Amino acid sequence: MWRVTTIANRRLRNARNEPTVLVRYFSKDSGVFIGGIDGSNKCGLHGKKAGDSSFCVGDIPVKAQKAKGGCQPEYFDVFKTSPPGKSLSAFSTVSSKISTSMTGMVLKTSFSGVHAAQRCYSSNSDIHPHQEIGMPSLSPTMTEGNIARWLKKEGDKVSPGDVLCEVETDKATVEMECMEEGYIAKIIHGDGAQNIKVGEIIAITVEEEDDIGKFKDYKASQPAAPAESSPSPETTVPKKSEPEPPKAPEPKVSRPEGTSHAGERLFASPLARKLAEDNSVPLSSIKGTGPDGRILKADVEDYLASAAKGSKVEEDTAAVQALNYADIPVSQIRKVTASRLLLSKQTIPHYYLTVDTRVDKLMELRSQLNSLQEASGGKRISVNDLVIKAAALALRKVPACNSSWMNDFIRQYNNVNINVAVQTDNGLFVPVIKDADKKGLATISEEVKQLAQKSKDNSLKPADYEGGTFTVSNLGGPFGIKQFCAIINPPQSGILAVGSAERRVIPGAGPDQYYFGSFMSVTLSCDHRVIDGAIGAEWLKAFKGYIENPASMLL
Repeated sequence: MWRVTTIANRRLRNARNEPTVLVRYFSKDSGVFIGGIDGSNKCGLHGKKAGDSSFCVGDIPVKAQKAKGGCQPEYFDVFKTSPPGKSLSAFSTVSSKISTSMTGMVLKTSFSGVHAAQRCYSSNSDIHPHQEIGMPSLSPTMTEGNIARWLKKEGDKVSPGDVLCEVETDKATVEMECMEEGYIAKIIHGDGAQNIKVGEIIAITVEEEDDIGKFKDYKASQPAAPAESSPSPETTVPKKSEPEPPKAPEPKVSRPEGTSHAGERLFASPLARKLAEDNSVPLSSIKGTGPDGRILKADVEDYLASAAKGSKVEEDTAAVQALNYADIPVSQIRKVTASRLLLSKQTIPHYYLTVDTRVDKLMELRSQLNSLQEASGGKRISVNDLVIKAAALALRKVPACNSSWMNDFIRQYNNVNINVAVQTDNGLFVPVIKDADKKGLATISEEVKQLAQKSKDNSLKPADYEGGTFTVSNLGGPFGIKQFCAIINPPQSGILAVGSAERRVIPGAGPDQYYFGSFMSVTLSCDHRVIDGAIGAEWLKAFKGYIENPASMLL
């Protein structure tokens, strides 16, 4: 293999104050050749003869076996370079003596610093330099991903920043950008490809457009499977005789038995004969367990029970086969949601606290704020926006609920980042409103609407959903659910389930006095490892105070 790299050796740098490149050939006859970037070639072993003693260039031991008598061009016509000011040409294997495959780095550099680098990879002499693009890890928990769709096709030119494809991760669909300039020579995994492991090759790019056709039939190399130990062909391995497994005891009525000899008399008790006749069962089908094979009443009953059981199994099988159903593929986000929620219920000790909050003043304030928003051209504020703000302020007031269980310690967060559950056709997403306790209602409303739309468009970025410390799930406003219990989103320790508001009759001071009020039920799910019951109740008290006196949220 040839390796092309810059020489930073002080001895060579001082000898000639200009960029040089080193080509090292790995074989039993190692040699070092130096070429100037101005197009000239120099022999690092000039003046050495074959068999001369070894010396080192940097840390590389070399022998004078290749250069004998001076700098002969046929020994050094391995690559071509251009003088400064001209574009660097690609390395080319010119010499017929050196036709091995090559891994190189073309560097636009001087010894003062490296400006840009392009790595080329080749596995054998028949494959031209290329780059292998692997499935990236786009989230901390991602182990595999799906290709939603390619935005570039084979043969397209790509530049840094161009979006190559959309990758469906375990949390969202993320755009994958190109890092270097080139051409897409081969797409290994096309649109809709699923369960691609992180690091697995998904595409090939080349630097030159002429090299695209050379990868038409390219197949990505698969990791070699571990070799299985097998006996040598000459060696005969005797098979060990294994004892036969003991036979299961034969049930009394497991199989029907007829008369073994023609005309042989069957012995049966009167009750057994009567029972068999009533059920139209021939005695020849029943095996007797009495003395001398006598058929008893119990034998007939066992036979009838076995026949009934077999008939029921056949009926159930027929019923299942008659069902009309469709198998729906599971998306990556659905798989992750299922595994994380299962982990949450299995490992987090949940408990639930429910409280009714009166929302008359909240609705009145919302109406006033929306009038101001409409006059200024802003977007309307929802009840959920007010709930998010109240939850954030309650977390700042009771920071113990803004924490995570870390096995050896409890991590309490200084930032109050609220995840908001959003249901879409693609699954459940939980985008995050960061520093919600410091933002105004108009800002929270705007961010929630933008993130909800991104969730529905399946275009969330990792920054849009990572870093949450608490979650709010609202099924009341959109669906009219009165009250429910939500599952904690790990590693968080709490989630607030918001129900719908309903109008209720409130008794007055006198027997005939009453008035009406609107109440909303909310349920707090807590991780008992982090939040004790009294702490959870204290948080709900603070939350209820902000909801029932919403003007206090403005302080």
